[in-house]
Amino acid sequence: MSSTRRRVVTRVLGDLLATEIRNIVGPRRGGLPAQGIERARKVRAALEDLGPFWIKVGQILSTRPDIVPEYVLPELAKLHDHANVLPFSQLEPVLDEELGPGWTARFSDIDTDQPLGAASLAQVYRADLPDGRAAVVKIQRPGVRDVMLQDMALLRRTTRLIGRAAPRFSSLIDAEAMLAVIFDAMRPELDFTSEARNMKRARELASGFDHLAVPYVYTATPRVLVQSLAPGTSIRHADPDAFTTDERMAIGRDLLSLLFRGFFVDRFFHADPHPGNVFVAPGKPATLIDWGMVGRIDRRTAMLLVLILLNLAQNDGHGLATAWAELGHATPRAQQAAFMNDMAMLVPKIADASLGELDFGITLTKIVTCSTKRGISTNPAISLLGKAFGNVEGSVRCLAPELSVVDVFREELITVLRALVAETTSTEQIARTTMELLIGIPTVAGQVRGLLRGLAGGVAPRRTSGAG
Repeated sequence: MSSTRRRVVTRVLGDLLATEIRNIVGPRRGGLPAQGIERARKVRAALEDLGPFWIKVGQILSTRPDIVPEYVLPELAKLHDHANVLPFSQLEPVLDEELGPGWTARFSDIDTDQPLGAASLAQVYRADLPDGRAAVVKIQRPGVRDVMLQDMALLRRTTRLIGRAAPRFSSLIDAEAMLAVIFDAMRPELDFTSEARNMKRARELASGFDHLAVPYVYTATPRVLVQSLAPGTSIRHADPDAFTTDERMAIGRDLLSLLFRGFFVDRFFHADPHPGNVFVAPGKPATLIDWGMVGRIDRRTAMLLVLILLNLAQNDGHGLATAWAELGHATPRAQQAAFMNDMAMLVPKIADASLGELDFGITLTKIVTCSTKRGISTNPAISLLGKAFGNVEGSVRCLAPELSVVDVFREELITVLRALVAETTSTEQIARTTMELLIGIPTVAGQVRGLLRGLAGGVAPRRTSGAG
């Protein structure tokens, strides 16, 4: 990393983190000076200028009000990865190195005049294969991989220094663990063969949905990806009136259901399903593109997330607070009773709201804020989970704002629970649980019991008005 870039990155990151720490451990101040808003805009602009890694970090931090000052969050949520278009001549050497000097024979045509998209990591071009199939060619920008790896190393070092200097901050926020989650999710973006593997798995998972599709990969090397062209346009620019009501709602349900199953059953999910990565066309399945950033979670985390949403579906704020604390951990200064009261007031506002009535992503930030305020540390995975959920929610809202997240969760619950029960009663799991009980190791069995207790009365069906 050049000394100039190191100075720029260090200045921007140091300024942001210093403010975050003061916001958490220092005295609270009322009001928001005008210069604070301007500073937030400058932070966003600086992160966009620094490139793809910092843009992704900023997007993820936009879901963490326990780390970032509240007035900065709206600006971080606006972060978009855009870059000046490189002439094709600067990218052609990448094609030569990855596909060989005869790479042109792989296409009957490629539009090199204007890319379909240009970001700081790669540019994408429209092409046709010799057999007539429409395709896109994604080409990594020269040198970007080295810059991103260096930026990751710098952020990791800076985070360790902050942790040592601010132990109270570290007791609430495991920044190193959060970074590990983010880095694991982002690494496939640096190697398109990893993205291709993600797409293969995602296509298998999406095959169970009538209204979802994932592009086919024709060729993949570390820096070049050739895949099928997604029909239609970004869901952000789609005209809802061009779709039937049933089609709009079915696409929205399938997008939410795929994410729920990714969280709870497959433990593999698209971590960046924002509207620009969802393409739709009337009469065709919605296509999820750009599988470079995916999330993976472990079994215990998945089960606790089910329990959290189950309590939400049953309008149980105390139960949600208990499961949330179990997902993270209570610090010595935790005020668990106060956190339960916070959730008891918040949850009734969420339980029956549609996407058009409620921003679920903002609701998640409220839970995180209350959790930190009451001394309960948030699980590091929530950063990526919150980003994925907030993005897919925004995508669904473009086409089907009347959908209720909780309703879709209720519909998926039986599928999810069947998968969890089958897994829990497998021979391997029974053997593991038996051995852990014999030697006194706590297991996830307690969480299974919690799930079953929640189901004992059934998930309360929605009632119509009138006597009942």
